[in-house]
Amino acid sequence: MISHLLSSLITIYFLLIFPSSFAISLPIFNTPDFLCNSTPYPYFCKSNLPFNKPGTIKDYAKISMSQSFSNARNFHSLIQHYLNLPSTSFESTIRALEDCKFLAELNIDFISQALNATAIENDIDSDGVNDLLTLISATLTNHETCVEGLRSVGSGILNELLTPIGNGSKFYRNSLALFSDGWVPKGLRGRILKQVNLPFLENVKVRRTVVVNQDGSGQYPTISDAVNAAANNTVSSDGYYVIYVTAGVYNEYVSIPKYKKYVMIIGDGMDRTVITGNRSVVDGWTTFNSATFVVVGQGFVAVNITFQNTAGAIKHQAVALRSGADQSAFFSCRFEGYQDTLYTHSLRQFYRDCEVYGTIDYIFGNAAVVLQNCKIYSRKPLSGQFNTVTAQGRTDPNQNTGISIQNCSILAAEDLESTKSYLGRPWKEYSRVVVMQSFIDSLIDPTGWALWNGDFALSTLYYAEFDNRGGGSETSGRVTWPGFHVINATDAVAFTVSNFTQGDFWLPATKVPYVGGLM
Repeated sequence: MISHLLSSLITIYFLLIFPSSFAISLPIFNTPDFLCNSTPYPYFCKSNLPFNKPGTIKDYAKISMSQSFSNARNFHSLIQHYLNLPSTSFESTIRALEDCKFLAELNIDFISQALNATAIENDIDSDGVNDLLTLISATLTNHETCVEGLRSVGSGILNELLTPIGNGSKFYRNSLALFSDGWVPKGLRGRILKQVNLPFLENVKVRRTVVVNQDGSGQYPTISDAVNAAANNTVSSDGYYVIYVTAGVYNEYVSIPKYKKYVMIIGDGMDRTVITGNRSVVDGWTTFNSATFVVVGQGFVAVNITFQNTAGAIKHQAVALRSGADQSAFFSCRFEGYQDTLYTHSLRQFYRDCEVYGTIDYIFGNAAVVLQNCKIYSRKPLSGQFNTVTAQGRTDPNQNTGISIQNCSILAAEDLESTKSYLGRPWKEYSRVVVMQSFIDSLIDPTGWALWNGDFALSTLYYAEFDNRGGGSETSGRVTWPGFHVINATDAVAFTVSNFTQGDFWLPATKVPYVGGLM
């Protein structure tokens, strides 16, 4: 009560000394005792913010983000400490720790960007707010991916890290909540290469083009060599670094790191240019680092390529492509695998005219992602298993993430036979998937959606269907969970390219075709 009285007295003081014309824009001062009540961890929030010191919600959001930044740096140092220990000798543990180190580095970068942006100006336009909300949402996803990797390898180090891991999650979630309260409007919350004859590039701004050909006739024999030659930390106005990958099967593991931005890779067609690997969890890799192709650098575009993981159903989780690249787009690409084929890990992504093949949770992750005009094929899993198209990983209601499937075809692969298949299951507590304006064939069970574990997340998830067609689209027999909805056009428009990924802002430069609204 004293804190509320103090806040009111401060407000009255400002109203008395400033003209009335200025009073309408006066910031509202409060204390952590009041502001922290809107966060997921109020006590943790209050214990870490300056007690009883009046400030605006934006002031405290900045302080919270600064503490998240310090936590990320400390956690990175702690992970490096464990990597340096002689006792850390198991290869699977080392790989999981290396994932954690990489993800902590991303979090340091993301929070630093958010702090710099909010330090320059308090009033940020809607595009800027969406950019920052995307970055802060991704910090939580990155942190939890680290934890999952340590858990998957059964490392005893996980028990030793429980306190810093728990604190990290609390810092990120509270920062996300305070940023949302401070900057996000309530209505938006939760919601040219002629020499190689590539007509796609006729209107694309190109900085440089290189050719990859295994026979030695191009500048580079491998895709990785071409990636390494790209300039670091370019900006969109510089244009794309284009890698033309000629027809062939490229058995290599490719990574586009965070500092290789605005890279565009173009193949000779999804049937002709194939990038393949076979890493899997069974063979000692974490799900996160099992990917054949990894992209983190902002503004990545791929066209006319197949990304493949051939480990097979018997090897369980085995990722073909993992994207944690903001504003990444994939056009006319194929993703082939079984369990966990396409890892839409974080940030904003768009897939157009693509094909995805898999069995269990084969489109998964915690990005804000739209798949448009794609063909999604469920194939035959191991005996006794059932298929789930999606496993979305939103863990906080303030995250602006989810999977939106628009005007796609959900189909049976040739080998599927009679396996039960579902649209998805709730991997995390606030899992969010929308299937709209799509053809759903009869392979999908009439209930539509599968359980993860008992009643976990059934009241907190958000699964929705709108205006679908086909033998598996009838909603009268769908699950009756509190979180399942049959929505109308007014609700569905929130999950379109323009609204869900802010695609109108960044997709035009890629020249990837898209429809911004409903179709």
